[in-house]
Amino acid sequence: MTNRNGLKSLLRPEDSVLILIDHQPFQFANMHSHDATVIVNNVVGLAKAAKGFGVPTILSSVVAKQGGAILPQLTEVFPDQPIYDRTFINTWEDETVVEAIKATGRKQLVIAALWTEICLAMPVIQALGEGWDVTFVTDASGGVTREAHDVAVQRMIMAGGNPMTWMAVIAEWQRDWARVATVGTLANTLVGHGGGSGIAFLWEQQLLATPVPEQELVGA
Repeated sequence: MTNRNGLKSLLRPEDSVLILIDHQPFQFANMHSHDATVIVNNVVGLAKAAKGFGVPTILSSVVAKQGGAILPQLTEVFPDQPIYDRTFINTWEDETVVEAIKATGRKQLVIAALWTEICLAMPVIQALGEGWDVTFVTDASGGVTREAHDVAVQRMIMAGGNPMTWMAVIAEWQRDWARVATVGTLANTLVGHGGGSGIAFLWEQQLLATPVPEQELVGA
């Protein structure tokens, strides 16, 4: 397995493509590795960040007629974009989806899916075998059980995949606070989906906007 290290191994928005797979009602109904509310929050935050950073995003479902449409929160982020509905459990065996990914011209795949052990592991392992640079987002994905999720993560790491959490992904896309064009995207995503980090950011903005008193308080 090739070690992933050095500056060039870090994610770059200009080279990334985000692939979101099967965030559908059927999969959520039997996902027990994570709280469903957390996964919804994380994957939607990741999607909003990708849009703000100009990262192309591929949305795919499996047999949506039976399994249900993907999260409306995701389609609201990308309202004018096709959703690739598959019969293949393994997304990477669906030529239409793979061709859409190749058409972006990007080399760094960032993937999240339900379930981790099936619809995430299969395309990650196949794409790695074909020479792609693959990052999988562990906290925007979930499995039937915690064990199923954890074993799948181990399996993908052994295959050469790069595990990351969603906030780590968007921080790596930003990389430098001097990249002012995307600071707003990062800040808005944190406020909307970053929990305590978003609250702390708002507090910081409040403090920065608070005028300094003309006189010190008595006894201070």
